[in-house]
Amino acid sequence: METWVKLEEFAKIANLEKEKILEMVANGELKSQEKDGQVLIDAGSGTSALVKTNGNAILLPESSSGVDSDFVEKTIGTILNLHEKVVSSKEETILSVKNENQFLKDALFNTQEVYEDDKKTIATLREQLKAAQEEIEFLKRKYRLMWGKVVSGEAQSKGEIDEEPKQGEDN
Repeated sequence: METWVKLEEFAKIANLEKEKILEMVANGELKSQEKDGQVLIDAGSGTSALVKTNGNAILLPESSSGVDSDFVEKTIGTILNLHEKVVSSKEETILSVKNENQFLKDALFNTQEVYEDDKKTIATLREQLKAAQEEIEFLKRKYRLMWGKVVSGEAQSKGEIDEEPKQGEDN
């Protein structure tokens, strides 16, 4: 299994300087490839050459009896797999937050549109209410005038009004 890691990331993991890693690539101790202008290191290829102890990476000869190379390879592979999972979940979290932010942004815009529509509706209803109130006032005046003439006309016909119209006045 080949796991390609950026040079800078591999330098952090192995706690080595970039120059030392590039030297190991030149010597053939580490596999590398260049993609999109970046140097990528195969993390699995360095497991037999690198062991991380006390914060420093040390080179082990193949015949070292103190450390089992299979153990070191599996340990580094496990660490790299865990690192990949962490990075993957970090990316998923970022994507989830971006989606949530987009949802909230869309909801805010929709709420703003509804608010604007409601403002227009309220203004239209106020205009209609004002027109209806004016019409009611007009009808009240007309009703009073009409019923006022009818009442005064009946009163005159029954003789209840003693006052005679003055000359020059119209009824």
